[in-house]
Amino acid sequence: MTEYWIWLTMHQNVSGGSIRRLLRRFGTPEAVFHADKDELRHTEGLTPGEYQALTSHDTAQARQILELCYRKDIHILTYQDSAYPSALRAIDDPPALLYYKGRLPDFDGRPAVAVVGARNASAYGLSAAKRIGYQLGKCGAVVVSGMARGIDAMAMQGALSAGNPVVGVLGCGVDVVYPQENRSLFDDVIHNGCLLSEYAPGTPPLGRNFPVRNRIISGLSNAVLVVEAAAKSGALITAGLALDQGRDVFAVPGNIGNAACAGSNGLLKQGAMLAESGWDIVSQYEHLYPQTVTPFDGGVLPVQEADLLEAGKKVASYVALPTKQDKIEVDKGSEDHYIDLTEIKNQVSEDEWSVLQTLQNGQKQADEMIAESGLPAARVLAAITLLEVKGYLNRLPGKRFSLKSN
Repeated sequence: MTEYWIWLTMHQNVSGGSIRRLLRRFGTPEAVFHADKDELRHTEGLTPGEYQALTSHDTAQARQILELCYRKDIHILTYQDSAYPSALRAIDDPPALLYYKGRLPDFDGRPAVAVVGARNASAYGLSAAKRIGYQLGKCGAVVVSGMARGIDAMAMQGALSAGNPVVGVLGCGVDVVYPQENRSLFDDVIHNGCLLSEYAPGTPPLGRNFPVRNRIISGLSNAVLVVEAAAKSGALITAGLALDQGRDVFAVPGNIGNAACAGSNGLLKQGAMLAESGWDIVSQYEHLYPQTVTPFDGGVLPVQEADLLEAGKKVASYVALPTKQDKIEVDKGSEDHYIDLTEIKNQVSEDEWSVLQTLQNGQKQADEMIAESGLPAARVLAAITLLEVKGYLNRLPGKRFSLKSN
């Protein structure tokens, strides 16, 4: 049966929505595999490209992936398994299959808090991340992160010191260490929780994968904590996804006037809850998990200066941010005039260009953009995230998007 799950999910051009519709109609991936071609063709919402992919009955690659999982002690969790986290199952686009290495925590039995923030964080941000990560663990929460440099890594180190489970959600295979300097942290996470990914073992850390995996980070969690983030930050995208999924958003207050804290301070202005300790967050869920939550508000984990310097190494992000000349200023006092797409065509990828073109006639929801672009859902969601970071898209209420105005 697992072989058919891998076969169903390894087609990159078959969207998550189509997979769920197929499962509702046929019941199992094996039934989809053996479905009559005419019946498959008339499945509601299935595109010609998806139909063509699903008529391929070659399971050789699926068997290879399954064998690799056995050899590397990698576990597989499907959307229909009872152990699949119910909070993640409830989001709009849950992954049909998850690979994990280590021990999956009981997400339904204790609160989970995602900690996100800058890769090139300040000493203040790194210290706060490690301290609050430790406090969250002592309070009984599962700490979730993307395992990136900076805030993610320090929050995980703090949580590991508290002795409670942690989960790292990756944009590559769970057998791929990225970034390399976090190898020892990856090993610690496997022994005290798990590394988790929707990507098959051996998948490299491709830039387009990371925005897509952010929906899993927030989807697994009761709340997302932004420790330190600039005005144009991937952490703010994760916070936006959290709000779309009905999760709570917290932020650590940063120094006034410090550009590195402009995004996280901006969240506080917009109504995010202020967090100065782990208990500020976990106390909101004490009534939901009375058996696993423990008040803990005074713990301070010493943070060595060497740790901060190591975690704060400056590296290039996988997202190419616009230059100063490329930034788009919004004239608040005049009628909106949307950006001229022809002026930015050479600054975006083919996928991003396809997504931008769907918005020429006004606002759209993500599902409409997927349908109009003809691209797989995962690639559209990745393009949307990167366009937001680059400053070319507005995220609007009701899960709608529009071009930026100039």
